[in-house]
Amino acid sequence: MNRFRKRVFDIIQIGNRDDLPSLAFDVFIVLVILTNITVIFLETFDSMAPYYSVLETLDTLTIGIFIIEYGLRIWTAEYLYPGMSRRRAVLRFFVSYDGIVDLLTILPFFFLSGFVVFRMLRVVRIFHLFRINSTYDSFSVIRSVVYEKKNQLASSLFILIVLMLASSLCMYSAEHEAQPEVFRNALSGIWWSMSTLLTVGYGDIYPVTELGRAMAIVISVLGVMVVAIPTGILSAGFVENYTEAAYSAAPLDFHLQTVSIGPDSAWVSLTKEEVLRQYGYTVILIKRNGVTFPPKEGYRIYLGDELAVYKDNETEAHEI
Repeated sequence: MNRFRKRVFDIIQIGNRDDLPSLAFDVFIVLVILTNITVIFLETFDSMAPYYSVLETLDTLTIGIFIIEYGLRIWTAEYLYPGMSRRRAVLRFFVSYDGIVDLLTILPFFFLSGFVVFRMLRVVRIFHLFRINSTYDSFSVIRSVVYEKKNQLASSLFILIVLMLASSLCMYSAEHEAQPEVFRNALSGIWWSMSTLLTVGYGDIYPVTELGRAMAIVISVLGVMVVAIPTGILSAGFVENYTEAAYSAAPLDFHLQTVSIGPDSAWVSLTKEEVLRQYGYTVILIKRNGVTFPPKEGYRIYLGDELAVYKDNETEAHEI
């Protein structure tokens, strides 16, 4: 049974191009996802009313496949997290990014049928099927930059909220008497301040007094400046990440060891933290599918990877 479960895990894992059943499963899931997304769109057309029964059948069928796949991932979770017990591995999968996304793509069919936006999260899974987030590419950079700059982004968001509330209060003071039906209270100007600060400017609510227009000019200028803050933060983060990638892709220092991960390697599916803790080696670079990148926290090692490692002198090193 354990051998069969391990084989199921290998098949449903994403991106094993050397395993024909695994590759076929990936292609099949992609087709199922695209079919389900197409059905969701077609159900919004009145002209498709005669085919609603067929569309509902396809929707139910694809959701059934998603449920089976979700169940298989729970069943094989212990191989995804080999250092944990079966119960802890299942719990870890439930709260993982992939587990949450998978769950959100299923639940709307039963409980949240009106929230179609949740079901669109299936598109995210297409990216995972081709390991777009597993190598050092644009999607990985975006995720890394947002994570690394989360504190600065949170600060800029806080500034935006404070400025939005302040501008709403100011416009209420200037426009309430002239437009009592529009600026009824201090919070009624939130919509105007949001569209102005974010430089959208819908024009459905606007000041008519001289003071209100003068304040609107100042608030609009501040809005441009506030929007530029997170843009600058993200731009700087992209530059830092690409600079790091370019430096890491340089020729390896002769003190480093090169390790090829074969079928018999004990490092398969381990993270760089687990390799350091269990074997005493620090993983500096991973070469995967011709792309060399520095592993981020939680990155897992796959069959066929080439690693640049060095031995941590403070940790007892085992034979590779």
